[in-house]
Amino acid sequence: MPSPSAPVGRTTRRAAATRPAVTVLSGFWPAATMAVARTLLAADPSLLVVRYDVGPAHDGAPHRVLRDGTGPVEDVRLDLVDGCVCCTLRADAPATLARLTAARPDRDIVLVLPEVVEPETLATACAHGRVAGRPVGDLVRFDSYVTVVAADHLLDGLASTDDLSQLGIAAAPGDRRRLADVIARQIEYADTVVLWGGSTDHAFEAHRLGVLLSRMAPWAVHLRAGDQPTIDATRLAGQLRHTDRHRPETPAVLDRGVEGHLIGVHEPVADCGVVSAVFRARRPLHPARLYAALADVTAGPLRSRGHLWVASRPETVLGWESAGGGLTLHTLGRWLVDLPDEQWEQVSPQRRLAAALDWDPYYGDRHSNLVFVGVDFDPVDLHRRLAGCLLTDAELADGEAGWRNLPDPFTGGAVGPG
Repeated sequence: MPSPSAPVGRTTRRAAATRPAVTVLSGFWPAATMAVARTLLAADPSLLVVRYDVGPAHDGAPHRVLRDGTGPVEDVRLDLVDGCVCCTLRADAPATLARLTAARPDRDIVLVLPEVVEPETLATACAHGRVAGRPVGDLVRFDSYVTVVAADHLLDGLASTDDLSQLGIAAAPGDRRRLADVIARQIEYADTVVLWGGSTDHAFEAHRLGVLLSRMAPWAVHLRAGDQPTIDATRLAGQLRHTDRHRPETPAVLDRGVEGHLIGVHEPVADCGVVSAVFRARRPLHPARLYAALADVTAGPLRSRGHLWVASRPETVLGWESAGGGLTLHTLGRWLVDLPDEQWEQVSPQRRLAAALDWDPYYGDRHSNLVFVGVDFDPVDLHRRLAGCLLTDAELADGEAGWRNLPDPFTGGAVGPG
């Protein structure tokens, strides 16, 4: 049942407890993810484990496989929706959860996602989806989003420059996501991260991976399992099920900074070589200098994310995420200082509060806030390079009219080297 500290009333908690609890498992390495699923099933044979399998055995066609403690219950081949694995899951998962809940209301569910699907995809589909006119959240309770990470492959995966299409595992035609991006997003969205496998004989490496994961997702609970000859299934189940860790009201990872949430921790002193450095600045970034610095800024860290404002686009919040040596910029909307007063009510109360607490008489709520996480990179050099991209006093004095005329290599979707 939800913990007494959960931010819901007693009536809401009692209502939630009567709905089947759903534990969502994601991870790029199916062997590790399924090992956790089997462990949970061993601890509670009444569980319903739903796996969406797109492995080679099915020639890329998604199959929905349902099993419980007695063995397989169904194996259904699904028709691809728009040729897209993620679209297929968004369409099928809510209906499947509703069907299972209606048929077996007393049994909890473990939902195992394909390796190329990011958990936020499912969360968004279920948050806005309806089945027979009812919200999915009225039928089931999403208890926890768990990402399972294979200890033996994590560093190679985060350092990979391959994209999914190069590896032949793209979720849809035109899917150009990097392998490192997918792994990072699975870790960052999770409320629980399980480091699976490895050897107790390599204590330093295990600790280093644990530090890296905790820096990448400081908001998550971090566990280690699968590193012993035997697994205590009951103990692991107690750590992963009925935790009430999922908070659907939490903003998307890239939106968290402007909403006043933590985007990362500043730990510039290396722990087993792992560094986490936060860069925050009030004055805007010069677009041409930032573009020229991208290769150096993204080369060292394994992962970076956050938001920034570029002088040539003074009204736009730009989301930033980098992994695998590449960078993606996203438009996250407008700064509040640029919005007419009548449009402020369309913004979340949390964002308005965050802006008010940090409001600057000149800049308003505009600022840059980025976190960089990796192994053996120099945070001082990184900060120096980014600080060198900020407008100088003379450039700042030109005002917004002058900033808009600055050369902007990002125009047209360019995102720099990598």
